[in-house]
Formats: sequence, C-alpha cells, structure tokens
Amino acid sequence: MKSKQTPTQHERLMREDDFIISKTDLKGRITYCNRIFIEFSGYCEQELLGAQHNIIRHPDMPRGVFKFLWDTLQAKKECFAYVKNMSKDGGFYWVIANVTPNLDERGQVDGYFSVRRKPGRTAVSAMSDVYRMMLDEERRAGPKDACDASLALLTHVLNQKGVSYEKFILSF
Repeated sequence: MKSKQTPTQHERLMREDDFIISKTDLKGRITYCNRIFIEFSGYCEQELLGAQHNIIRHPDMPRGVFKFLWDTLQAKKECFAYVKNMSKDGGFYWVIANVTPNLDERGQVDGYFSVRRKPGRTAVSAMSDVYRMMLDEERRAGPKDACDASLALLTHVLNQKGVSYEKFILSF
C-alpha cells in the first residue's frame, strides 16, 4: 500500500552511472530491487519487497501517465516515461524509465522489469510542465474521469507537436 509521506522540496539527483532496477509481479508488487533503488527510495529491501511499486509514487505524477504505462504494458509493449518518484523521507528524484513486460517460456507476461536512469534537465523541465497541465485537467475532470481527461490532454499536446508519445519522450 502507498505510504502517506509528505512531499518536500529536497531533490536527489541520480549520478550518470546509476541504474535503478526493479521487477514486479503482475499486480505491481516488487519482487526485486537493486541497491540503487534502495538508496534513492530510502526504504530498506524488506520494506520494498512485496510492496506495491507505487510506494514511491509522487503526488506530482498524473494518474493518466500510469494508465498509459499500464495500457502499453498490457499490449506486451515496452514503455518509456519520465517519472518523478518520492523517497521515504518525502524528497524526490526524477528518472527516465524503461518498463518492459517479462515473458515466460510460453510468451505469457509473468511480471514487469524496469530500468531507470538519470534524465536530462531539459526533459525534466518539459515533462514537469506537461504533468502540471495533466494534473490540472485531472482535477477539473474529477476522480472518475481523471485518467481519460489527462490522457486526452497529453494526446492533444502530442498532436500539436506532430509527434508520437515515444518520439516526444525520446527527443530530450
């Protein structure tokens, strides 16, 4: 279950050679986390293993981004996303995440694998602006329609730029 941390303005920057790695089961429960994940999250391994991956979800992240991520993974496709995560102490750290479905020997999804690295500051600035607009749209739409409304806004932004989601994300 998501812990109730109070966000702070303390940002932790990943180092150039850092890779945060985690694996989850089909329900999003963490089954593996590397030492860099433990370091940046501020949780110990015992707190992370078995916990929902959203234990590190920052409230500045629109729900629509995670709906897009899950929809992409359900289609057995990899997904890239810039994500603002929250540490146990309320601090935050940005990542560029590559999340892929893990397939068993029969080609069935049996979990998910995520590798995150340090994002560029230009990307963080651009995505912060997009995410603020998405969050505003989610608030306007209300809880029931929040995901669809923010995804529609993201689609509108991408159409205005004339790019696909993946091309936009990887353009920074």
